[in-house]
Amino acid sequence: MTATTRKDTPVAIAGDGVELRLQDVGGDMSVAFVTFPEGTDMSPALKGLAGDLCPCPHWGYLFKGRLKMRTPDGDEFYEAGEAFYWPPGHAPVALEDCEYIDFSPTREFNSVIEHIKAQGG
Repeated sequence: MTATTRKDTPVAIAGDGVELRLQDVGGDMSVAFVTFPEGTDMSPALKGLAGDLCPCPHWGYLFKGRLKMRTPDGDEFYEAGEAFYWPPGHAPVALEDCEYIDFSPTREFNSVIEHIKAQGG
């Protein structure tokens, strides 16, 4: 079994108040600790992926803030205190300062992270 804390999880993406810490926790799954300041729109960093959206599923919990998730079927909204499942095909926009944790398939999420880094994110 593997366990980690936010502070012990390596930073994968940081800048402009955005912080994404990512750690493989075994079983082909990774945990991400994510901070988005109000106004963060990940859409530009996802351009070039299928449908210009994140193709990786995520399961998690929103600790703080409100988040709009753009999807092919329309916008969905999430707020602090909600557990969530985001299927492939989404782009987050922070409506308020947000903090959340999510669990994702390692291989798929690593591909997304590498794409975002290549976009300058």
